Amino acid sequence: MSKAIFGNTLITGATGLLGSELVAQLLKNNETSKLVCLVRDHLPQSRYFAEGLSEKVVTIHGDIRNQELLDRVINEYEINTVFHLAAQTLVQQANLRPADTLDVNIRGTWALLEACRLNSKRIQRVVCASSDKAYGNLKGEKYDESFPLEGKHPYDVSKSCSDLISQTFAHSYGMNIAVTRCGNFFGPGDLNESRIIPHTIVSLLNNRAPIIRSDGKFIRDYIYVGDGAAAYRLLAKQMIEKPMPGEAFNFSYELRLSVLDIVKKIGSLMGKNIAPTILNQAFNEIPVQSLDSTKAKKILNWAPLFGLEAGMQQTIDWYQLAVEKRWIQW
Repeated sequence: MSKAIFGNTLITGATGLLGSELVAQLLKNNETSKLVCLVRDHLPQSRYFAEGLSEKVVTIHGDIRNQELLDRVINEYEINTVFHLAAQTLVQQANLRPADTLDVNIRGTWALLEACRLNSKRIQRVVCASSDKAYGNLKGEKYDESFPLEGKHPYDVSKSCSDLISQTFAHSYGMNIAVTRCGNFFGPGDLNESRIIPHTIVSLLNNRAPIIRSDGKFIRDYIYVGDGAAAYRLLAKQMIEKPMPGEAFNFSYELRLSVLDIVKKIGSLMGKNIAPTILNQAFNEIPVQSLDSTKAKKILNWAPLFGLEAGMQQTIDWYQLAVEKRWIQW
């Protein structure tokens, strides 16, 4: 496959954990003719700005819900490929401000896809980020892509809806739109202290006890952001040769890990033995989430490049440097 295979490319949510990594990988592999990134806020600590990625792309400041802006950007920069990552991604924030999360995640998705539809002769492929949360609470079952989307709580519902909206545009208008449903991302550059992995690492670096909001028994699937971004690129590449309108793919390591398991793993890798403080205050969260990635392995020939332990070590190394350099001060 030739370089610049994606043509002119738009990424929404480029300053986020996944967005920054995807920008870095696309630039490293010379896979775009022009890379245009929609960002809402200027976050100096984000890898997108801190590592100079923003200096190598076109940055558009704006809101994902602004359909007029999206239509102009797609038309003016002659966009061929879209990676839609922009969203409000924090479950706790969604519980506290549900209307904001529903508005950003749902309206933001249809605004983008309508702009893509209006420019459908130029848009060749769109990859939309959904989530394992879109499945809702399936009471411990390991779910594959055939399972219904049954979110019940604010964040979960926002992802179920945005997922279905993506499928609607694909099936109703014949657009080459595919959906990703990934486990919990972790990796360098996550600036959200409330997430268990960055919070635990920084707490242990400062010899403090990590704080677990839940009872520590919630089960999750995790995936290193480097593997996640590579999976997005792999999917988009295969969409060039074989359109996949409305197809969804799970990506995870298929490891059923509790929050306590993750905290213990981090402590072991860091050589720290500080017991966490368990608050047991979490609410509106799914007790068990477990993904089946068989479809991605069979159809896309997907396999992780890093895996949990290697990804976790790279994440710890980044936060150690970030604390030393005072990039983050939690």
